[in-house]
Amino acid sequence: MDDGVIASPGVHMRSGDPGTPLAVTDARGRVVAWSTSASLLVGLESSQAVGRPVADLLGTQPQWLTGPDEWHGTLEIRHLEGDSRQVPVRASRLGGASGEEPLWLLARETRETFPTGRTLTHWLQTECPLAVAIFDAHLHCVLGNGEMWRLLGVSDEEHIGQGLSAALIGVGVEEWEARMRRVLRTGQAEEGPLVRVTTLSDPLRERRLTASLSPLRGPADQAVGVCVTVTDTAGRRSAQERLAMLNEASVSIGRTLDVMRTGQELADLAVPRLADFVCVDLVDALLSGDEPPPGRAAGAVLRRVANRSIHKDTPEAVVPVGDVDFYPANSAQAHCLATGRSALYRTPSEATWVLEDPLRTAKVQEYGFHSWMTVPVDARGTTLGVAMFLRSRHSESFEDEDLSLAEEVVARAAVCLDNARRFTRERTAALTLQRSLLPQRLPEQSAVQAAFRYLPGAPELGVGGDWIDVIPLSGARVALVVGDVVGHGLQASATMGRLRTAVRTLADVDLPPDELLTHLDDLVIRLASESETGAEDSAASEIGATCLYAVYDPVSGRCCLARAGHPLPAVVRPDGSSALLDLPAGPPLGLGGLPFESTEVELPEGSLLALYTDGLIESRQQDVGTGLERLLRELAGGHASPDALCDQVVEALLPDRRTDDAALLLARVRQLDADQVATWDVPADPQAVSGTRAHVVHQLRDWDCEAAAFVTELVVSELVTNAIRYGSTPIQLRLIRDRSLICEVIDGSSTAPHLRRARAFDEGGRGLMLVAQLTQRWGTQQTQDGKVIWCEQALPADV
Repeated sequence: MDDGVIASPGVHMRSGDPGTPLAVTDARGRVVAWSTSASLLVGLESSQAVGRPVADLLGTQPQWLTGPDEWHGTLEIRHLEGDSRQVPVRASRLGGASGEEPLWLLARETRETFPTGRTLTHWLQTECPLAVAIFDAHLHCVLGNGEMWRLLGVSDEEHIGQGLSAALIGVGVEEWEARMRRVLRTGQAEEGPLVRVTTLSDPLRERRLTASLSPLRGPADQAVGVCVTVTDTAGRRSAQERLAMLNEASVSIGRTLDVMRTGQELADLAVPRLADFVCVDLVDALLSGDEPPPGRAAGAVLRRVANRSIHKDTPEAVVPVGDVDFYPANSAQAHCLATGRSALYRTPSEATWVLEDPLRTAKVQEYGFHSWMTVPVDARGTTLGVAMFLRSRHSESFEDEDLSLAEEVVARAAVCLDNARRFTRERTAALTLQRSLLPQRLPEQSAVQAAFRYLPGAPELGVGGDWIDVIPLSGARVALVVGDVVGHGLQASATMGRLRTAVRTLADVDLPPDELLTHLDDLVIRLASESETGAEDSAASEIGATCLYAVYDPVSGRCCLARAGHPLPAVVRPDGSSALLDLPAGPPLGLGGLPFESTEVELPEGSLLALYTDGLIESRQQDVGTGLERLLRELAGGHASPDALCDQVVEALLPDRRTDDAALLLARVRQLDADQVATWDVPADPQAVSGTRAHVVHQLRDWDCEAAAFVTELVVSELVTNAIRYGSTPIQLRLIRDRSLICEVIDGSSTAPHLRRARAFDEGGRGLMLVAQLTQRWGTQQTQDGKVIWCEQALPADV
């Protein structure tokens, strides 16, 4: 080899500056190799150009084929879309084997003149991005470039004069050689499919190659050799698989707002495409929605949220899903948490921390783990945990590209996990708020036997604003309430709490149901106005609710009800028949300007009253009408306890996956016995007070309540005297022996008394103060005909 000349067996090539390579042709002007630059100039891909005459592609006859070893000229090259340009081109003779015709390299010149020499041949053999080799009729290699030797894993000295089997092994080699023989036999070029082979120099690494074959023709137009151009598709395929996996991660991870499920989705995606076993460990606080410590975690006490393996039931897992494990300071998990950086262990010897744990060492030996990756689960500057990827069946160890892919997948999962954590925290807060606002147990009272159920909707919807309540009233009466605030989340729960408190406050004033709903309507309007004033978006001001309010009197057996846009209540009569009560609808709360109407019905002893929210009767699986029919069917003939009936109705009506909250309140009414109530008409005469006291003492004696006689005499004396002095006729006294002793004085005046502090020398003003001190509680109730002043006192334990 002398300066400027490169010799190969049977080949004499003179080189120079190649400029931009375009194509390689055989001696007859047929394309055997086609570059990207040529594709851009002409608009044809390599698969479309190889094997065709260059004159058809460039639009000019190959003048250089009959000329000297080098030819310079300008060609008018036309693009498929119609544009044409003048391109300076140089054709260089590459030479050929003994008895074979030469190849020609076409290059676009970047200078008007350039020197001849070894540059062109040097580029072809060392820098050409295409792997090119020439095989003779016996399938022996006679010429190749550096890219081909790199793919084959051999040097030119080793492979010149050898066949493919000297460098490659696998079934793909036989397929490749069969195609080369077919090209020699038919003289037709072939664009090859993907073949899988391994090299003798690296038998553990599979290569995916695409080989394009073109015939080299002799003087008699017979095929005397094959030009092979090879593309290693592993890199391109790897990039495609990487993009596909990242795209799938965006779709398949984070489909729910559940921390455990999101962790499992991450593991499911990575096995077996990236690893043979994946486990995800998270900081324990994450599962409860608590805020993890800011910055990098210093400890290594983690809870396993996901395992996934190529083997059934993940037998490799040392820690089951849901358990907590402690990782020592020298472990990969602890190091990953402390530094916030990923780590790659290509061999077991690098993972010394595994060998210090006998249980993990046994698993490594049993399943053949040989490579590890640890990736921190970081989101918004907070460390949430660690994901670990392991390989056993994959013969190749993890590479830097694998670690980069794992980091991107985990990063996307980390955001979903943090979103799930934040949702869990908000939902937990909303549930805690709601539970604190809903009754934990129903109050003790004699008017009804009641039971209730509250069932939240789907977790991703957030907590709703449904509520129920049972409120004891004066005179042994009881108020039954059910309501539903529009929307979900903390806003709905907070609004529900305010409305429930308002209902209890208004009920304590003993307002009729229609008046109570009117006051509640005003409150919702004010809440919406306040929310609109302080809200950052208009959605926050959309506050609305429905409500049903019922008051049952066990003395008369009558129930007074009013509703504000709420579903009709159902009643089951003692004979087992069920029906909906016909009540005026009333507008939903928050509209304002429209009246509410009360309806009074008589409920026989043992009747069952059912109050509920629309989430019980309406869902995606059934409309309202169907839901009401099913509700009445489940309630009909039911003589079970309200608690058992609640379970029966809920199981029958509610689907497994609810789209809304549901609340149900069942109350079986009771009536007080006639001997538990005593009533006297009182003349408007102060002298009648002493006689009234005597009647009271006698009644208490009949009830075996003599211990309460002294206080009751004082209370009755003060209340009756006030009614005679400041009220109007008719005046009536009523005693009720229930869980407590209730004293009621009814008169025809609507003026309500109030407490005041009497001065030292005042002759009056101490009556109500005395009543308040001697009894448990007292109050007034406005009626259509006047008012009721009542008080309650505890009965002796043995009564």
